[in-house]
Amino acid sequence: MWWFKKQQGSAKPALEQLGSLETGLMEQIWNVEETSVRELYARLSNRLAYTTIMTTLDRLYKKKMLSRRKVGKAYIYSAQLTEKEYRERVAQHLIGMALRDVQDNNAVLSCFVDVVSEEDRQLLQQLEQLVKAKRRALRRPEAK
Repeated sequence: MWWFKKQQGSAKPALEQLGSLETGLMEQIWNVEETSVRELYARLSNRLAYTTIMTTLDRLYKKKMLSRRKVGKAYIYSAQLTEKEYRERVAQHLIGMALRDVQDNNAVLSCFVDVVSEEDRQLLQQLEQLVKAKRRALRRPEAK
């Protein structure tokens, strides 16, 4: 898993890796929408120490993966991005990296199409429709 943070002076997020514990806790939070350390500790059937959960959620908060609000003496945590939004940003970042960091973009695109077509013909059709829609959108400003 990966997480995003804003780099100073940049509007684009940087991408760094989440650890397996952070990923597991994010998945728990995505499932319940919001939680306290105590609720998460109870839900995990005491598999992790309370302080480990507390420290990890604080770290995720500092990474801007979580927001929190104080209720009494405890914080209630919720995800800053939905799991779908998060996965979309990861995909955009990784594909962008692959296209920027190679000499031959055609090789990357060809490999992507090969993987998609082998896995799912319907997905390949959706990809074709997205490409056509993007071309139409890019032509519109020229017509003005």
